[in-house]
Amino acid sequence: MNGTIKAICIGPVAGGPMQNVSEVEAITSRGLKGDRYEAGEGSFNRGKPGTGQVTLMNNTFFEGSGFTFIDSRRNILVEDIELMYLINRDFKIGEAHFRGLKYCAPCERPSKLIGNTRSFKAIFHDRGGLIAEIIEGGIIRVGDLVIPPAKSY
Repeated sequence: MNGTIKAICIGPVAGGPMQNVSEVEAITSRGLKGDRYEAGEGSFNRGKPGTGQVTLMNNTFFEGSGFTFIDSRRNILVEDIELMYLINRDFKIGEAHFRGLKYCAPCERPSKLIGNTRSFKAIFHDRGGLIAEIIEGGIIRVGDLVIPPAKSY
């Protein structure tokens, strides 16, 4: 089943505010244009461009959490797809092709950066999201489908 992109966020500066965008260019082997991870200046990839390129998280995790998607500091909010299914698989969003690399555990950084005394990690438990790499760049937009690989039987 295909998922849908509900929101896209980039953060130009590590630790700085995230920005909602309606579309962004996914740059092959780098990240989302204008995002700190594309520049190799993210908190978890400083000096290592090309690592931690894009993060995705499921919309259902935010219901009743007291956090918004922009608080999570993830790049792409999806619905109607299980992100863990995409680990070690290629998938498409808009014009771009991605490969799911690994689970992205929730951490305390979002809580600290927004000054929220509630623990992001405690609320989200094991629902952190997915780290993906960009295999082939292109424009992605809010509303685009997340198209997983065809199942093989």
